Amino acid sequence: MAEKSIAVIGAGKWGQALHFALSQNQKCLITSRTKRDIDNFVDLQTALECEYLVIAIPAQEVREWLQENFVFSGQKILVAAKGIEASTGEFLNEIYEEFVPSKNIGFISGPSFASEVIQALPAAIVINSKSKKLYEKFAPMFPRFLKTYYSEDVIGAEICGAYKNVLAIASGICQGLKLGNNARASLISRGLVEMQRFGKEFGAKKDSFLGLSGAGDLFLTASSELSRNFRVGLGLAQGKSLETILEELGEVAEGVKTAEAVFKLSKKNKIYTPIANEVKLILDGKNPHESLKDLLRS
Repeated sequence: MAEKSIAVIGAGKWGQALHFALSQNQKCLITSRTKRDIDNFVDLQTALECEYLVIAIPAQEVREWLQENFVFSGQKILVAAKGIEASTGEFLNEIYEEFVPSKNIGFISGPSFASEVIQALPAAIVINSKSKKLYEKFAPMFPRFLKTYYSEDVIGAEICGAYKNVLAIASGICQGLKLGNNARASLISRGLVEMQRFGKEFGAKKDSFLGLSGAGDLFLTASSELSRNFRVGLGLAQGKSLETILEELGEVAEGVKTAEAVFKLSKKNKIYTPIANEVKLILDGKNPHESLKDLLRS
């Protein structure tokens, strides 16, 4: 393994924020497809030689990236993306476990906007892994302002992290349509119940939905314009096309593709997911004013 033992792969806002945080306690490398003017930026091969990797590659791209670039040689990995693969309906842990033993993988969840982490503002995250030893290796690498907790409920964290982005789109639509705080609070609370119902089908633990990974991340993401997915909802409410919204964002909004994946999975498994279904319909062109008002009356 390389002397410099930890690297972040993916230099979007979240990847850069994690690189900043991890650089407080040790030297941390970073890499991405496009060369960036960032301290300790290296080529991909140098990063992959590190023993500890934090991978911040979007959910819809990671399978192809792993197939083309990754060879397992004992690396310990934290996954810093949230989503469900739209084409297959597979969760990120299922994708990664095709390439890495489960004991070597952890998944970051919890309320943590990149823009606040990079300012060293206090936050808390959960490292979810089937191996507590993996958590014990990574936890000391994080700075004091980013408190870490452990959970073994990998699938619960995966569903919370993915589903809350879909609910954030719905919340942004509600805000953009000026339906009021009462309506938005109702939508978010119903969304939490819906997310938990969906998770139960796949074996997620109830407690995960009431903690940092679930309620914590949902309340944050569905209540602020710092959230890309919330801004997608605002744009849809303003009548903008999805193409225009995503072009203006300039970054991936995972909730868009996740809505498609949740729609397929809920239909296949006969799970009642009215909010996620309406978000999918709005993304496909349904009038958002009609959709949200119908949903709140149902």
